[in-house]
Amino acid sequence: MPIEFKTPDAIEKQMQQVHIVAENVMRPDSRYLDDHEHERPVKFVNMIWPQMKQMEAANLKAALSRAEAKNGKSVAKNGNGAGAGKPSIANLTLLHMIEELSWGDAGIYLCIPSSALAGAAINAVATPEQLERFLRRFTEGEPKWGAMAMTEPNAGSDTSNIQTTATFDEEANEWVLNGEKIFCTSGKLALEESNGLVVVWATVDKSAGRAGMKPFVVEANTPGVTIAKVEEKLGIRASDTVSIVLNNARIPAENILGDAEVRTGKGNKGFKGAMKTFDASRPMVAASAIGIGRAAFEFTRDTLAKQGVRMVYNKPRWKLTSVQADLLEMEMQLKAAWLLTLEAGALLDAKQDNKLQSSMAKVKAGKAVTHITQKAVELLGPLGYSTELLVEKWMRDAKINDIFEGTGQINTLVVARQILGYTRLELK
Repeated sequence: MPIEFKTPDAIEKQMQQVHIVAENVMRPDSRYLDDHEHERPVKFVNMIWPQMKQMEAANLKAALSRAEAKNGKSVAKNGNGAGAGKPSIANLTLLHMIEELSWGDAGIYLCIPSSALAGAAINAVATPEQLERFLRRFTEGEPKWGAMAMTEPNAGSDTSNIQTTATFDEEANEWVLNGEKIFCTSGKLALEESNGLVVVWATVDKSAGRAGMKPFVVEANTPGVTIAKVEEKLGIRASDTVSIVLNNARIPAENILGDAEVRTGKGNKGFKGAMKTFDASRPMVAASAIGIGRAAFEFTRDTLAKQGVRMVYNKPRWKLTSVQADLLEMEMQLKAAWLLTLEAGALLDAKQDNKLQSSMAKVKAGKAVTHITQKAVELLGPLGYSTELLVEKWMRDAKINDIFEGTGQINTLVVARQILGYTRLELK
C-alpha cells in the first residue's frame, strides 16, 4: 500500500477556518501584544473558545472510551488500538491547528483556552472518574486554562531532583503541598480563573527518587497557592510564564492522579506518567516551532521574490546563488521537521509508543526553527533586524522551542538511548 501524504479532508476544511483566525485576528495584534507583555489577547480567546470546547469534548469522549476499554468494558477495538470505526486523527488535527495558529503568533497561541499540558498529564495517568471530573470543565462555560508545573529552581532537566513535597494528612483526608515551581506556562491564566487548574508534580517519598514523583491537580483559588513572579521574556511575550509557591497548600485526597503507592521499576506509574505527558506534548511543541519557521520562511521567500530572487528547484545546488541555496535549505529543514512531527502525532493517534519519534521531532523542529528564523533576519538585512517587520520577533519567539518540554540536548540523549538501547545511567 503506498504512503499517502495528502492531508485528510476533515483537517483541510478545519484549517481553512483556523487560517482565517491566524491571519485576521492574531497577526494584526502580534506587534502590539509583543510590546505589551502579558496583556491578554481577549479577541482571540473569545473567538477560539467555542472551537476549543468542541475539541475538548471530543478528546474527553475518546479518553473515557480508552479508559473503559482498559478496564475490560465492552469497547470494540480495531487493529491499531483505536475504538471501532475510523482510526482517530485527533492528534494530527491538533498538530495542524497548533502549526497554523503559531504561524499567526506563537505567543498568542499559547494563551489558547484549553486543558493544555494539564490535560496531557491527566490523560496519561488519571482514573475514569478523574478524567470526567477534571476535564469536563473545559467543555462548557466561560474560557478556562490548564497548566503543568514541574520545573523547579534545582530541578530542570533532572526531574528526579524535584523537591516539592506532598504529605498526606489522614485526619483531614488531604494532601499538603510545599515547594516552589518555576517557568510554568499559562500558570497565571490557570490560577486566576475560577475553574482553571494546574497539575503539580511533587514527591511523596524523597528517598524513592523518581519513583516517589506523583502528579496532583491544584485548582484555582486553592489557599496556600500564590504566584510569586511573572517572567519578562525574550519571546512569546503574550504568553504568561510564572513561578508558583505552594505553602501548606491543601488539596483533596482524590486530587492525586492515579494512586499514591510508590512503585519502582516497571510499576513506577508516577514517573512514567510524566514521561507519557512529554511523549504527547513534545510533538505539539514541534508543531508550534514549525508554524513560526513557516511564517519566517514564507515572508522571506516572498519578500526576496519581489526583488527578483526566486526559488529554483530544477538546478543543482552549485548553480544556485548563495541566497537561493539558503532558501532551499530553509524549506528542506522545515519539511523534514514537519514529517517527523506528523509521524509522532500519527503514532499517538494509533495508541502506539512514540517516545523516540516525539523526541526526534522536538529536536529537529527546535534546531530547524532557530536556523530558519536567524537566516531570515540575515537575508533581509537591516529591515529583518528592525521592528518594522515581524521577522526579528519570530527569531525571538523561536528559541523557546529548543528549550521547553525538554531541551534539545536532553531530547538528543533520549533519542540516542532509544536507538542504542542504553539506560539513563549508561548514557548521560
